[in-house]
Amino acid sequence: MTQPTDTRPVLDTVNSHLRTALHLAAAGLPPLPLRAGKVPFGNCRACSRNACGGRPNMKTPGPCACPHPCHGWAAADTDPAVLRSREWAWAWREAAAVAYHPGGAGSTILDLDNAEAITWARATLPETRTVPTTRGEHWIYQGVMQSVNGVRPGVDIKSLMAYARWLGHGTGAIAPLPDAVRALAVKEPAPARRAPQTLTAPLRGGQGECRHRTPAYLERGIAMAEQRITEARSAVHATVYRTFLAVLSTHGGCGCLTDTHIARLFTAAQAKGETARHCTDAWTNARTRVGL
Repeated sequence: MTQPTDTRPVLDTVNSHLRTALHLAAAGLPPLPLRAGKVPFGNCRACSRNACGGRPNMKTPGPCACPHPCHGWAAADTDPAVLRSREWAWAWREAAAVAYHPGGAGSTILDLDNAEAITWARATLPETRTVPTTRGEHWIYQGVMQSVNGVRPGVDIKSLMAYARWLGHGTGAIAPLPDAVRALAVKEPAPARRAPQTLTAPLRGGQGECRHRTPAYLERGIAMAEQRITEARSAVHATVYRTFLAVLSTHGGCGCLTDTHIARLFTAAQAKGETARHCTDAWTNARTRVGL
């Protein structure tokens, strides 16, 4: 007697990775399997080099025309029927870990890769849910934005079109995505040439009219700039650049700024956690912006 064929989705062993994925999907976090090395499975043969066409601009997760999980982060899915399907069985059998697509869950992860990055975040950003990682912490905020690597030393942003390894629920309440994190993705204009790693020379010999009728005018401007940097509670990186730009726009054209004035600004910025290199680059970018 011929046995009927079982056409239901099957999986040889419902392993821990699949159970984790189903748990995440139920919570609205689109999961995907990771192979050894914490990288997604490559595109299937039918979709190699995006031959299947994928989805428009690859900006949204979900299955493509091919039935197999592919396209890296875009393979993330919250449908348990898809996750448990026969087409996904091979991936879960070979998976080394589970990841999820934070942007698909409406969230953004600040990946802090070392102790210095964590110290900076604690001094600069609002508290939110944190998850320990191998070398640092994930700070999770509610809201989405573009994903950018290397926004600061040891700091990556993972949200849209990105994935993060699942390391547990973490602790703390999830806070709204602050403007300070969004500002990290805003790049300053690149200088025409690589900035030197020492203080720039005083701005002497300018051709503009000197409006510094008394020394108090320049002193007041530098003091106000120091205060603006010191009182910054968020977006310190952007605040330093904008403050440098304001100082140069007002005081840079006549050549009255000296190394002493510049050093005061750099000292204020470094007291807020900025590096000497960033101060020099920000100063050079600001000079370029105002045409000095």
